[in-house]
Amino acid sequence: MHNTRLCGIIFHGDVTMKITKQKGTRDIILEDTKIWQYVEKNIRDICREYNLNEIRTPVFEATELFARGVGDETDIVNKEMYTFLDKGGRSITLRPELTAGVVRSYIENGMMSQASPLKLWYIGNMYRYEKMQKGRYREFTQFGLEIFGSSSYLADIETICVSYELFKRLGISDKVELSINSIGCETCRKKYIEALKAYVLPRLDNMCDNCKVRYEKNPMRIIDCKEEKCKVELENVPMITDYLCDECRSDFEKVCNTLNSIGIPYVIDKKIVRGLDYYNKTVYEYTAKDLGLAAGGGGRYDKLVETLGGNTTPAVGFGLGIDRIVLLLKEYNMCENIGESADMYFTIIDDLAYPKAINIVNEIRRRGYIVDIDICNRSFKSQLKYADKIKAKYVCIIGEEELKNNKCIIRNMNDGTQSEVALDVCDIIKGIER
Repeated sequence: MHNTRLCGIIFHGDVTMKITKQKGTRDIILEDTKIWQYVEKNIRDICREYNLNEIRTPVFEATELFARGVGDETDIVNKEMYTFLDKGGRSITLRPELTAGVVRSYIENGMMSQASPLKLWYIGNMYRYEKMQKGRYREFTQFGLEIFGSSSYLADIETICVSYELFKRLGISDKVELSINSIGCETCRKKYIEALKAYVLPRLDNMCDNCKVRYEKNPMRIIDCKEEKCKVELENVPMITDYLCDECRSDFEKVCNTLNSIGIPYVIDKKIVRGLDYYNKTVYEYTAKDLGLAAGGGGRYDKLVETLGGNTTPAVGFGLGIDRIVLLLKEYNMCENIGESADMYFTIIDDLAYPKAINIVNEIRRRGYIVDIDICNRSFKSQLKYADKIKAKYVCIIGEEELKNNKCIIRNMNDGTQSEVALDVCDIIKGIER
């Protein structure tokens, strides 16, 4: 047995015991890494083309930020946050979502003085202590976009275009369904909540405990309940779209008409209310149709900046789960050709060839090629096997004879053909581009 003291905590145990990853986390390795890089590259390309600005915020924030921003009656704040006291006695929370953090940064760094609208995108890890499901982890990664300063429905369209474009480029836009709804403004919701509570009250005894709490604190969340007995009671529940004011109704119609015009398919789902308190007007979600997996969603949140201490600022955004997107690519067998293999592997037969070979390899790398070289002093046969395993397209062979004659042999690993070229960067590149 062995005792270890770390940060005032004593750990007892066998030092030979294997330490494994924490529940709800995972290692992204080897081929999976290539899929993640592929998704992230597409994200970065799209954001550049849409002229979006990247933002990076801390992975932990003051707990109050999420209590005020996300809503202290939401499941996220009440049940799922990783919250702790730091050494100064401050309540700190690992971010369960990123919109509140981006809004905090927007206010704190005076970004309202920037040209408007300001469009900020991010890729970041989030943390929620929630029930494990397929494609759902306690540490997960989201791609998101937040647009500040536009109250126009066109900003909503912009976020949908960006998110839909990602699915399109990944080849799974036909596998994912976009569902949209409007949850109106404060005026709309006040009238609707009265009607909703009047409908639910005589049925409340037959509903789950969570819905009984939501009835008092956040009635609209009742509509999103997944309990079967609640679904039965809510079969004929009134919908907020019947209570929209003229402005909200017009705004939602413009969103729908524009999506029709630009060819982005969608369905109207009147039961979408989203799980965060800050949303208003248009909200939307993406779901993998065949698998029933949520891939992300978003909507407008015109009051959040003001709620967190800033000036009144209209805003809209979305968050997509990269973990879920990678899962969809796998489920739909879209990963076969993802990831680049080495353009060339340098096989070295004589130690004297290494200095010259390393210089050539590094120069070819600087020109944008993927090049590998033996660093294990393997035998010639073992080096060829390794080149085959890493799927190198070509092998460059350098031995004592080649070094003496300032030549090298280039072998095409696809068809086995070989050619001799000068031991020179330009000639080697020409040899693999013929």
